[in-house]
Amino acid sequence: MVSAWAAANRVVLAQTKVDDKSNEITAVPELLNVLEVAGCIVTLDALGCQKELARMIRAKGADYVLAVKENQGHLYEDIKDLFDAEFEQAVPFAGIVHDYDHTVEKDHGRLEIRHCWTISELEYLKYIRNGEEWDGLATIVIVRTERGFDDRRETEDRFYISSLPGNAQVLLNATRSHWGIENCVHWVLDVIFHEDDSRMRTGNSQHNFAILRRIALNLIRHEQSCKRSIKGKRLKAGWSEDYLLKVLNGPVN
Repeated sequence: MVSAWAAANRVVLAQTKVDDKSNEITAVPELLNVLEVAGCIVTLDALGCQKELARMIRAKGADYVLAVKENQGHLYEDIKDLFDAEFEQAVPFAGIVHDYDHTVEKDHGRLEIRHCWTISELEYLKYIRNGEEWDGLATIVIVRTERGFDDRRETEDRFYISSLPGNAQVLLNATRSHWGIENCVHWVLDVIFHEDDSRMRTGNSQHNFAILRRIALNLIRHEQSCKRSIKGKRLKAGWSEDYLLKVLNGPVN
């Protein structure tokens, strides 16, 4: 199953099943076709870093932020070389117009700092081979994550391309929000709804119940009168028909 996640509203907007003999990339255009994304930022991981998807997103009036990894060959090499050349300078980015932002998080003995640099200068973008083939390409991005533990430190670089202007704060937030689906949907469905333990195999039952679980998760998450966890709200809905109806009716404006 491939899902479209609305990070700001914390809901699953749509989902589609991947054919047995295919992969996720064939499902993304189907989701884009059924969604109204004009004015939105569409983020995709490296598998979705495809020129046709970039054109499709732009044609629907949206902007894209696409992760770039080694599978993109020249694109990855060119972006990495540009940023590596800057970091080799005595004062990185001193001679180029750029933007920078960072976030700091401390949790359970771990310190995590995310640095984001963006470059939108046309002269630099020209170094991206066949860059003109990426519809609306306006900015290249590096997010450098530094993690400090009690006994070690880790550094990881991630690269992105985007049709957005080079606002580091916006782009850093977009890259972070992309992974919200892992914690807010996939983890919840596995741990609380026990989706991975499901033994449904007959016909379309697995697909149908996957849809129902996501609808249920959307409804429970947006029911705010009860201050329990999602697990607690599920239990209460099972015990009380009045509360169940409140969840099914959705939030009252």
